[in-house]
Amino acid sequence: MCCIPQRLGQMDICKGVVSLATAAGAICLLYKAIRAGIKCQPPRCSASPICIARECPHPGERAWPQEVPTPQVSRVGGPQGGLAVEREQHGRDSGELRRLLNSLECKQDEYAKSMVLHSITRCVYLLESEASACTNDDITLVGSMLDDKDNSVKIQALNTLKAFSGIRKFRLKIQEHSIKVLELISTIWDSQLHIAGLRLLNNLPLPDFAHPQLRRVMPALMEILQSDYTLAQVQAARLLSNLAQKNDLLYDILNCQVHSNFLNLFQSTQPGSLLLEVLVFAERLSEGRSSPHYRAVKWHYNEQSVHEAVFGDDSRLADRLLALVIHPEEDVQIQACKVIVSLQCPQDVGVWPSCPPSHSCFSNAE
Repeated sequence: MCCIPQRLGQMDICKGVVSLATAAGAICLLYKAIRAGIKCQPPRCSASPICIARECPHPGERAWPQEVPTPQVSRVGGPQGGLAVEREQHGRDSGELRRLLNSLECKQDEYAKSMVLHSITRCVYLLESEASACTNDDITLVGSMLDDKDNSVKIQALNTLKAFSGIRKFRLKIQEHSIKVLELISTIWDSQLHIAGLRLLNNLPLPDFAHPQLRRVMPALMEILQSDYTLAQVQAARLLSNLAQKNDLLYDILNCQVHSNFLNLFQSTQPGSLLLEVLVFAERLSEGRSSPHYRAVKWHYNEQSVHEAVFGDDSRLADRLLALVIHPEEDVQIQACKVIVSLQCPQDVGVWPSCPPSHSCFSNAE
């Protein structure tokens, strides 16, 4: 019986030793894991089409292995290889943009095409000299993606064309796709596609041959303006403001049918970016209808047209504008005042020396 306590003590000692050994083993494993992580180096190149910054091997060269020694320092002070943007800054062509364009010609699924187009867009913005070295055939290739059945591919193609439109020599070629872009935004109800397409159109001088198509899509543009997606509304208002300066399109805009709550676009609760654009739109419409060229014709408008909503006898635009004069954003205040002035008097003050009451939305008291 006297041996039992002694044995129990020996068992406790053994358990303690085992626990210490287990803890030591765990610490050893943790140390090895950390050491292995420090030694591990990421691969030099990724085959993913999304990777545009990391330089990939040129055609005919072998890819770097997974575990390689530290790269040697080049004469320019950085590691050999590195980022494609760094090579661009040092006057060297990374070839990344050309490889992506070549891969776009290969047969791929919709997701791969979308990712390649996204990468091309980034390359155009980041690698200026490589983008400028592209050709009209490259623009045609990207434009052909607008016929893809997948909307995500169309959206990425629109973004890529928008990126290329920043290079002057490609603008005429991109203009050839304006009819297709107008067709897409008028037949597909997708807010992201609307934003991408309208941004592209707003970045281009629209050619005269697109005017007939613009007349046909005017109701769709007005629907986008009255939608609930602010970014698309802003782009639609910006495009309509530009079109309102075209004499042959002004009546089509003013006579376009709108919803009964159209003036809600001018409520002070709207985002400031949207308010600013719709106020510019209203100013352009007011200037256009006050011009001698437009006054020379007696026009007739639909009851629910833009003209009746904004300039009609029952319009409440004056109330909206007066509320915006005290808007928190100064740009909105200034633009609201500009619209008020344009509504009070026609632009050609030499021809119309005074403001007839019938042409003013404001009473003398206001």
